[in-house]
Amino acid sequence: MRYEDVVLTPLPSHRFKLRKPLRFKWVEVPEGYRTDGASVPRLFWWLFPPNRTDYLPCAIIHDFLCDKGEYEKADRLLKECMKNLGISKITVHIFYYAVRIYHITKEFFVHAKRRLSI
Repeated sequence: MRYEDVVLTPLPSHRFKLRKPLRFKWVEVPEGYRTDGASVPRLFWWLFPPNRTDYLPCAIIHDFLCDKGEYEKADRLLKECMKNLGISKITVHIFYYAVRIYHITKEFFVHAKRRLSI
């Protein structure tokens, strides 16, 4: 993937609309897909702005796969995409472990809630 492959239209409320399909590996995000960029807690925006162009293409692919419920694939591909774009190793690891911990925790509570409601 190259940065030139990402064509976006800005939308209100820190969102973007993809103007042409975005491809990385086996994933193709369709034209018209809407994203908010990286879902970074506001407290950390000073360090990792959600729409930073360095990792925005990877965040779009990650969001797309997460919308499909493919969290583990999304997290692995986020890491691979960030490495591919030359993002620093520390940033790659911070993002990867942050999303992995979030998704593992989320799945744990979803399953726990299902068990309790039976």
